Amino acid sequence: MKDYLKQLIQEREGALIKSCIVREYLHARILEIFQEIGIFRSWAFLGGTALRFLYYLPRYSEDLDFSCIDSAPMISFQKTLKKVKSVFEAENYNIRIKISDGKTVASAFIQFDALLFELGISSHRTQVLSIKVEVDSNPPAGATVTTSLIRRYVTLNLLHYDKASLLAGKIHALLSRSYVKGRDLYDIVWYLADKTWPEPNISFLNSALLQTGWHKPIITPDNWRAILYKKVKTINWKAAREDVKSFLEKVHDIDLITEEHFANLLLPSNHS
Repeated sequence: MKDYLKQLIQEREGALIKSCIVREYLHARILEIFQEIGIFRSWAFLGGTALRFLYYLPRYSEDLDFSCIDSAPMISFQKTLKKVKSVFEAENYNIRIKISDGKTVASAFIQFDALLFELGISSHRTQVLSIKVEVDSNPPAGATVTTSLIRRYVTLNLLHYDKASLLAGKIHALLSRSYVKGRDLYDIVWYLADKTWPEPNISFLNSALLQTGWHKPIITPDNWRAILYKKVKTINWKAAREDVKSFLEKVHDIDLITEEHFANLLLPSNHS
């Protein structure tokens, strides 16, 4: 499998992009292991990596995020990660897993030691490639799930949030974070630029905001754009672009991350 990884990166330029490709391949392999042990009867895939795998979001992602489904059978987080470790060890990966599962959101860091060195991406044997996995055992109510069969390195049949719920989740992230991630802004621009993408799942968005202490007006189909625009007017756009630029497939996409573009997409009637 490492030989295949070498083939994937051999014609790509830059250590950062090569690292992103390696991480994405490992994402796919981890999802494949999850699939084989029945995770997608219980966990729904969401977040930036879900967008990339399902809808070809043109930026690389870092983490694997899931939410437990109501009434689904519980699957041991520790046993799941133990299986991941055993599969990769059988393929001669140096892998360590650090698990924290005592909270509502269980998390783990899957760490691949010396892999970037072995692939010739890093000159430092001690450099670690890390993938964070999070599973929310008490997600906000109201999300809608669906299933998609996709091919990205491997064939996957993924249970995941639907388009409206994925957009709602990203809006929630932007409104509720105490800091701004350029990746959130980029993703919302990407969503809104697609006129066929459905409106956000408002019920789920309000549930998520309530769960994280939102005390501002209830979100409605009529006001969500204005509320989101009010938030982005406070953003340091230079810092936001700096956050996301290293994850973009196309460097010039950084020019899309501006307040003007955001305003035109959110409130087109006011910026014609």
